[in-house]
Amino acid sequence: MKTATPTMARAINDRLALDLLLERGPLTAPQLRTLTGLSRPTVSDLIERLRTDGLIEVAGESGAQRRGPNARLYGLVSGRAHVAGVDLRRDAVHVTVADIAGTAAGTLTRPLGADPDLAALVSAAVAEAAGAIVLHTVVLGTPGLIHPRTGLASCGGVPGGRPDLREALAGRLGTRVVLENEVNLAAIAEHRDGAASGREDFALLWLDDGVGAAVVLDGRLRRGASGGAGEVGLLRMNGADFCALVEADVAAGAGAERLAEVIVEAVFALVAVLDPGLVVLGGTLGRAGGDRLATMVTERLTGLSPVPTEVCPSVVEGDAVLRGAVLTALDLARDDVFG
Repeated sequence: MKTATPTMARAINDRLALDLLLERGPLTAPQLRTLTGLSRPTVSDLIERLRTDGLIEVAGESGAQRRGPNARLYGLVSGRAHVAGVDLRRDAVHVTVADIAGTAAGTLTRPLGADPDLAALVSAAVAEAAGAIVLHTVVLGTPGLIHPRTGLASCGGVPGGRPDLREALAGRLGTRVVLENEVNLAAIAEHRDGAASGREDFALLWLDDGVGAAVVLDGRLRRGASGGAGEVGLLRMNGADFCALVEADVAAGAGAERLAEVIVEAVFALVAVLDPGLVVLGGTLGRAGGDRLATMVTERLTGLSPVPTEVCPSVVEGDAVLRGAVLTALDLARDDVFG
């Protein structure tokens, strides 16, 4: 086994300190020593290095310390990089811009219209939300299949949709653009901030304008060979597609009992194949059904599968797709800027 080189050790220590500042906010040198277990000289060098690189700055003084070097609070230079998350729906595009610390710096919603120039409309919305801010990374969530290697989009049903949307946006925005299925991004938000926090395995069943599932196994999002993992909306049930049976207008008149009977069929398919241990009901319908709908689905699932499975509603606040897009963009930017 090879030991870490001095350069690698410094990089590891730097990232450890930066992640602590992200998680806890400004810290003093003594607090960094306590939390990292690093020596006084190592932390002193680390702080000087990060300040020279423009990654941290003095953010005040701690009242718990005497005045002097040990009282200085060091915080991230939050404006070092900015990202944008985009939620592209079939009727509108929603954008949030955030600094590298995750603080929102701009938001925008714009309707799509009947036959838009999608690349022009989305890029204009991102540019307007960003204003004078230069973006490091843009992550966009959209319905449909996104090929995990080529980034080409298909089957989304978004007005003006085009397979090369990622490349077209990157050319217009002049920055890195990542395209991802919107349910996958919602699952990232659920894993980080929601009902699946701390779980290595779960499935998110998305019941909204667009129906599908996202799969996380061993802590990793699974997209499939061509981006089609989790497309449960295509399941046939009594001669109809599952997605047609849970559309908003159909679900509104179905009643909770009937809705649970339909939803459990898709949940059972996920459980029978994946055994995820947890299925989160997300999207507008899943959140609105709450614990009552989740309980009814659980009761019916028990009669179908011997595998113990928890079913619960999503608890991510606001737009889960947009939240997942911002989180993904922040992860990419931080890996690049922080190392």
